[in-house]
Amino acid sequence: MEENRTAVKGMPDDRAGETRERLSVREFAAAPELGLKLEVLYGGEGLANEIRSARIQKLGLALAGFTDYLHPNRVQVLGGSELNYLEILNPEARRNALLGLRDRKICCILMTKGLAAPEDLLALASAAKIPVLRSTAPSSLTITRIGDYLDRRLAPRIAVHGALLDVFGLGVLLLGPSGIGKSECALELIVKGHRLVADDYIEITRSGVDCLTGSGGPVLRYHMELRGLGIIDIKELFGISATGHSQAIHIVIRLERWREDEEYDRLGLDQSAIEFLGIPVPLIEMPVAPGRNVATLVEIAARIQLLRQRGFLPSRELPDLHLPAPAAEGVGP
Repeated sequence: MEENRTAVKGMPDDRAGETRERLSVREFAAAPELGLKLEVLYGGEGLANEIRSARIQKLGLALAGFTDYLHPNRVQVLGGSELNYLEILNPEARRNALLGLRDRKICCILMTKGLAAPEDLLALASAAKIPVLRSTAPSSLTITRIGDYLDRRLAPRIAVHGALLDVFGLGVLLLGPSGIGKSECALELIVKGHRLVADDYIEITRSGVDCLTGSGGPVLRYHMELRGLGIIDIKELFGISATGHSQAIHIVIRLERWREDEEYDRLGLDQSAIEFLGIPVPLIEMPVAPGRNVATLVEIAARIQLLRQRGFLPSRELPDLHLPAPAAEGVGP
């Protein structure tokens, strides 16, 4: 089966540029989503340092002198094992071990288990402008929560213009030029019992290896703009069950105006794809014309995608069938 891929950069009407989030140590230390109630033991100018990686690193090897793989943009964790190692060193060796971190431009150091910070560590922090934070939780819990938070907070993202809905449990992203009827189609799907995630502005983030998640902006969440009616509140009109906060994106349907000279897929054998942030998503090009119920067609497309995910597609068997040749115009009953 042939697969066609369309890069998102080929759709200037639908997308905005990719952005990468930045996170200061000050914002990280105060983030309520962490649930760790981090304490700032030393901050100073270093609180403006940026965390740019979602991965966490422990300082054990670096304290032992192996600093080649020390990543300065990661949160550096100092737990019980690392502090026990420092305690068994004589004062000069301990000072030298910490001095090996001075010129590595570390964004921050996080201590766990509520452990006391050695004086030599605080002296290093002051000299190198490295913030030192502390969590009362054990290292395993602290690392897990920080990793989950940073994965969400620092995920690559891109903004597109369209409508995102939950249709039969699938995330369906509607794209197309302005005025094609994306919002009207989304509204009819809501009336049919499906859920709106976002309209007009969709922020897509990449998490993990192959997962894309879409959500709306905080300003007009649960709202939709309809020409002639203005901005309507879907939650107030249809209830909270008609809305969603975020949704994994499983299929993209791009609406376009019907063109007589265009060849459209009539058997459903070719599987096209569109890429967002390097991850391909199944794409359906759907022509819009008077008399076509686009919302119903979107529902059918979602059902077909569910069948594809189960490995079943009836149209694959059509080439093996002996179909009769089409009758000439004006011939036949």
